[in-house]
Amino acid sequence: MPNLLSEAREAGVRTSPNPAAYTFSSESVTEGHPDKVCDYIADSILDAYLAQDPDSRVACEVLCKEHTVVLGGEITSKSLVDHDAVVRSAIRDVGYIDRSAAFNAEDARILQIISKQSSDIAQGVDRDRNAGREQGAGDQGIMFGYATNETPELMPLAILLAHQLTKGLADDRKSGKHPWLGPDGKSQVAVLYEGGTPISVTDVLVSTQHSAETAQDDVASYVCETLAPRALDKWFHSRIRFAVNPTGSFIQGGPSADCGVTGRKIIADTYGGAAHHGGGAFSGKDPSKVDRSAAYFCRYVARQIVRNGIAERAEIQVAYAIGLSKPVSVKVETFGTGDNREAAAFVSESDFRPAAIIERLKLLQPIYRRTTNYGHFGKANLPWEE
Repeated sequence: MPNLLSEAREAGVRTSPNPAAYTFSSESVTEGHPDKVCDYIADSILDAYLAQDPDSRVACEVLCKEHTVVLGGEITSKSLVDHDAVVRSAIRDVGYIDRSAAFNAEDARILQIISKQSSDIAQGVDRDRNAGREQGAGDQGIMFGYATNETPELMPLAILLAHQLTKGLADDRKSGKHPWLGPDGKSQVAVLYEGGTPISVTDVLVSTQHSAETAQDDVASYVCETLAPRALDKWFHSRIRFAVNPTGSFIQGGPSADCGVTGRKIIADTYGGAAHHGGGAFSGKDPSKVDRSAAYFCRYVARQIVRNGIAERAEIQVAYAIGLSKPVSVKVETFGTGDNREAAAFVSESDFRPAAIIERLKLLQPIYRRTTNYGHFGKANLPWEE
């Protein structure tokens, strides 16, 4: 029989003498990543509609590549929104203002393929047209919410730190302290766990767009000596293995180099892979779409379970049928860290009907651009995090 431990070591797989130990990694991307540019444009359009008409039905998809931005989807609203102006403003916010680059706010060509919401969907969602006279779910599907007491934010450590690194890149670029930084970038953080508890950060990967004249040694020094100590805070230590721009350079970035599409960063948007995901994306969708609103509410309920000391970890799953207000099923899992029966009783008292969620979390406000980047969870001043 082959010696699997020896083979793992030879293959570079890290092992621990503690059988309960494992390493878990999560990634994040900056707001200038092509997919996140698309998410931000989509949520900017959503906010523009909700600001004028809270009952707007918005499902906006975006594709960005080189000189072109494509808007697609379905929008039904009383609002009058200048899509062109919103798109260009969003691109400026992100930082693509260099007109020598293929993708920039001033010269982007904006194509629009947008129709109204299907009447078949509307008759199931709209309260006055629904057979049960209640707002129904905008689609079928399953959504998850998760919370863990391993960080004060009740988020998994790896994704929290990965977000702090990418947000740090953006903050340093926008402050002018490091003007050679470009808008595009990524991070990845590996955390060693023992007995389900995070013990140490083992590896950090940072890839950041930079100006052509910037030496790679300068990029590495900035990441290892300036960015990481600040972003990782108490989790920073001298034994972390760093990989910085491992291809050797990252001059071309954003939609000028790669195609971006909404909804492709759903794991970075949620829990970094530490919890299940139902598959639905968030950005560009108004709260009648349970992909977004129910996922936010599941997070809200999971947080309450952990905050109230019922369990150390909690994951909620909810399932819906299109047009029906009450969920098909609701499930809670505490992973042996608490009283599952008490958690189930707590969840049973929560109202998962779409209209109740929207009212409870006040989701008809134009708050969605604030959610787009660096995770939809674990950030202060969002209704589902209070």
